[in-house]
Amino acid sequence: MKCKLVKGTKDNLKELCDTLGARGKMDLGPIITTVQGVLDDIKANGDEAVLKYTEKFDGAKLTPETMKVTKEEIDEAFSLMEKEDPELLRIMKQAANNIRIFHEQQKEDGFMMDTAKGSKIGVVVRPITVAGVYVPGGTAPLPSTVLMDVIPASVAGVPRIVFCTPPRKDGTIAPVILAAASIAGATEIYKVGGAQAIAAMAYGTKTIPRTDKICGPGNIFVNTAKRLVFGQVDIDMFAGPSEVIIIADKTVNPEFVAADMLAQAEHDKMASAIVLATDEETAKKIHAAADRRSDEASRQAQLEGSMENYCSVIYVDDIDTAIAFSEELAPEHLELCVENPESVLPKINNAGAVFMGQYTPEPLGDYFAGPNHTLPTSGTARFFSPLNTGDFYKKMSVINYNEESLKEVYKDVAKFARSEGLTCHAASIESRFEA
Repeated sequence: MKCKLVKGTKDNLKELCDTLGARGKMDLGPIITTVQGVLDDIKANGDEAVLKYTEKFDGAKLTPETMKVTKEEIDEAFSLMEKEDPELLRIMKQAANNIRIFHEQQKEDGFMMDTAKGSKIGVVVRPITVAGVYVPGGTAPLPSTVLMDVIPASVAGVPRIVFCTPPRKDGTIAPVILAAASIAGATEIYKVGGAQAIAAMAYGTKTIPRTDKICGPGNIFVNTAKRLVFGQVDIDMFAGPSEVIIIADKTVNPEFVAADMLAQAEHDKMASAIVLATDEETAKKIHAAADRRSDEASRQAQLEGSMENYCSVIYVDDIDTAIAFSEELAPEHLELCVENPESVLPKINNAGAVFMGQYTPEPLGDYFAGPNHTLPTSGTARFFSPLNTGDFYKKMSVINYNEESLKEVYKDVAKFARSEGLTCHAASIESRFEA
């Protein structure tokens, strides 16, 4: 299967930006109607509705008692992992340690500062009370996402971390997912998926608690549900199809770049992998390698849609043109496969995660390095950040004046209030000094 090989100009780069920006922007009307029905049903009927949709969509017949994962089920998952794949269990624990160490550096402290005459102002930082984490089932378990989404909440000190994931038809959860959730620090695990899981965590049921924030990936129904409950709860970000831009110069190994393209394209049919090569010869070598590797890859259905519609190898006149295109698109992942990536990084403002040099492939960030792989997509890296420890904090302002410090400013405050027509505001201040 072939991706496009084109010469990059100002005009067609803009056109490609517009095409990629439109990915996933399908008519959501029918999906919104369907999802809103699920949300309303669960809000009104709680566990009964959750169990109904779990049987309908996942084929698992559960009860309120079996919906929650028991300690025995978690212990059994660890036993199976230790018996069947102890090396994977070891790797997961090491990855979790790397992720935890990185997110420990993101902890936040508040501050208090002295102002005039003994008054103090500042900020106190508190973890949210209940975090909700959703990880989909799909075609394969995603233990890496479990680690990435649960650990920041754990590091922030969230006392209750609710984890939801779809059950298999026999009412169980893959042992690797249970082990990952336990390693990461989930305090309770529920066998519920889809929009029904988002609704349950947003509104609460008799069995599943209401959460303060919901994070984690999912299909179009899950993401639509997250959008619809935003405001009732906080959410991590508005997720779209996954994407990578790879800026490559003539020093790169074309096989490395081709392999990285396919690593992104195999996500799904709408995933995007764009190479911006700084010379035509390098572009042609990468294009040929990508075509050969795609024919040999296993996930042909996913690759075909992605490679033909949303993947390109583009050769441009210089690296500044490549950087300008990347800045316009604001990709989820940006690989700088160039001789001196440190000289390019200062010019990058819009990217979810930046991978420096040809020996820092994107999957390293997906699984092991430590920074979070839950990243802004669809151009939202212009204003969203990766999931981080700070996402699980809330902050409260603190104002502490005494009589002397208030007396010094009360006339100014009252005058300001009256300028807005709020005379009772002014009187609130002045009442302290009427005598």
